[in-house]
Amino acid sequence: MRIERLNVGWFTAPGGIFRRGDDLDHAVRFPVPAYVIETATERILVDTGLNPEAIADPGAYYDRPETFAMFALEQEQSVAEQVDVATLTKVVLTHLHWDHVGGLQLIPASAPVVVQRSEWQAGQDDAAARRNSFIPRDYAEDGREVILIDGDFDLLGDGSIELLLTPGHTPGHQSVRIGDLVLGGDVTHYASGLDDHRFPVFADDHERQGRSADRLRAMRDAGLDVVPGHDPEILRPGPVVARSTKLQLPGRSDPA
Repeated sequence: MRIERLNVGWFTAPGGIFRRGDDLDHAVRFPVPAYVIETATERILVDTGLNPEAIADPGAYYDRPETFAMFALEQEQSVAEQVDVATLTKVVLTHLHWDHVGGLQLIPASAPVVVQRSEWQAGQDDAAARRNSFIPRDYAEDGREVILIDGDFDLLGDGSIELLLTPGHTPGHQSVRIGDLVLGGDVTHYASGLDDHRFPVFADDHERQGRSADRLRAMRDAGLDVVPGHDPEILRPGPVVARSTKLQLPGRSDPA
């Protein structure tokens, strides 16, 4: 199995928005990652990065000037410029925020999307979408199959890739375990968040996010590598090594 981390953009914003207690007057440039997981029979994309059409003026593109008033976006290459998207067999979405689902329109509709049912349902509800800063324009149904799952899910049926329900940041946020590597998504933006719980100031439910962080921290403490969502000191593009595919993992239940 081969795992590759892509850089599919950057957003710059006040650091205190994304880690409680940090200086709101200090801007931080956050990387936006996506991942390609290759097996003998599958080529799976985890998240899709920024929408290239939104880079120059996201507030105008999305008609959300208030959402993007303090953001600047950058992108050197979209996901479609780094991956032969025609070869993708599945797209796993950790959640529906614009920096994770923005590139979905670049992926052929032949590749089904795999997402938690609770996340997708929130994304179809106007009030829930607005509360969670979801932008339906990026994930509007385009004829592709949407595979809705409930809780932890064995993606390929052989235990090699497991989707873990880790809600709180959004209603149906999920992380991805490949062997002893866990792509934590935005359970925490920084690696330190697993310990200090200094989450972004926004969330669907900070208490559930804390329980999800505790779940991933237990996995980390058991020897797994847990990758945070946007840590500028950690995330670099290139191969990501999963050491094993045979660990028995703790905490398989919904942390709700």
